[in-house]
Amino acid sequence: MKKLYFIIGSQDLYGAETLIQAEKDGREMAEYLCGELGDIAAVEAMPVVKTAAEAEDICIRASADKECIGVIMWMHTFSPAKMWIRALQALSKPMLHLHTQYNERLPYDSIDMDFMNLNQSAHGDREFGFICTRLGIKREVAAGYYKNPDLIEKLRRFAYAAEGVSFGRTMRVAMFGNNMRDVAVTDGDRVESEIKYGWNVNYYGIGDLCDIADGVSETDIDGKMAEYSEKYDMGTDDLAAVREQAKYEIALERFLDKENISAFTDTFQDLHGLKQLPGLAVQNIMAKGTGFGPEGDYKTAALCAVLCRMAQGRQGATGFMEDYTYDLAAGEEKELAAHMLEVSPVFAANKPEIQVHPLGIGGKADPARLVFDGIEGEGIAVSMIDMGDRFRLVCADITLIKQPEPMPKLPVARLMWTLKPDFATCAAAWIYAGGAHHAVVSTALDAEDIRLFAKMTDTELVIINDKTDLNSFEQQLELLEIKARLKK
Repeated sequence: MKKLYFIIGSQDLYGAETLIQAEKDGREMAEYLCGELGDIAAVEAMPVVKTAAEAEDICIRASADKECIGVIMWMHTFSPAKMWIRALQALSKPMLHLHTQYNERLPYDSIDMDFMNLNQSAHGDREFGFICTRLGIKREVAAGYYKNPDLIEKLRRFAYAAEGVSFGRTMRVAMFGNNMRDVAVTDGDRVESEIKYGWNVNYYGIGDLCDIADGVSETDIDGKMAEYSEKYDMGTDDLAAVREQAKYEIALERFLDKENISAFTDTFQDLHGLKQLPGLAVQNIMAKGTGFGPEGDYKTAALCAVLCRMAQGRQGATGFMEDYTYDLAAGEEKELAAHMLEVSPVFAANKPEIQVHPLGIGGKADPARLVFDGIEGEGIAVSMIDMGDRFRLVCADITLIKQPEPMPKLPVARLMWTLKPDFATCAAAWIYAGGAHHAVVSTALDAEDIRLFAKMTDTELVIINDKTDLNSFEQQLELLEIKARLKK
């Protein structure tokens, strides 16, 4: 079970009675928070921290505990911040500084100095906040009464993001083939990805998958076909093409399980030994939470897996998507997003239909794929790019809309959306920022979730929304460039 350490700060100045009460209050608070966050991670109260040695010990313990995804820090009393220096330097897990207190209201008729000495978060947390700022500690600060629903929502967002970061720290990504030849934006530094995020990205020959596929039995394929029949409409008589995709999916599942892979890529330029480009197979696997990136785009595949993990248990859909083409009617601009084959059915507004059509690229047999129109709702599109000396996340608010007219001759799954604050501003800002044509789209997450992930991983982030002004946006990019150069 994943857990969040609830660390309560104090000092040994106040005597046993105060410290016993502080620990009792902290455990009660942790129990309440566990009830609110337990579906993501258990909140576990730690003994009250009174000395520098105790602070360092608990932060080292949190950093070493594989089940701990983050820490919640709270100063019940005043806790001199110099005693936290070594502790904070040793802490490697995401931190939320909870600025709250045990009591919601002041006991006006009975308040005395004993009460004041115990309930000193108002300045104890400021002391702790100073040393975090002085040390340059990246952390989230949430202020308010700990039972307030708005505060609980902030804590839940923190827990979701911390779980995504923790998941990424041990994630393995497989690249079948390499990056698509001569393409720049989908490439990246795989070593740096592992140093920064923990993403272990490795190349595998497509022959490794072909060997597994050759061992898939007809009985196994029959079972996968039964799954397809239950989930999707069959819109083709070419069952042999569908069975080929079923074989690929079984082979992929066995490979991913054997190698402990959470995300993968392929490329239509490296399909030797396969009759089709995997389409339906990849779509069905993506719907189960596995990350995917086409054309060797490992960054999108990994980011997709992480954001899917952050979105677990939340309403909405998350998956890979590609910017494709536009409807540029003045004042009503819309984007049509799709891919050759690989769009996750989590985005389907209707029951997806299995169809078989020529691909027109890659020189392989006609592949089976799912075809559907996309869902509606507010969402985000997130792109990760490698700037050479750092990674950057570009996050844009979008509104997914109903397809305005039928597209009977477009044999792929598709989404349509509008951009904020308007088409011209958003598209220009995305391009100025270097955003890729591949992204992870989500209606379960929003820009606040991406901000938290970026903060926890110290990743550069730019956000495009209804307040974006191009002049200010370009200035922000210039300042980020100056900051990066100064760091070097």
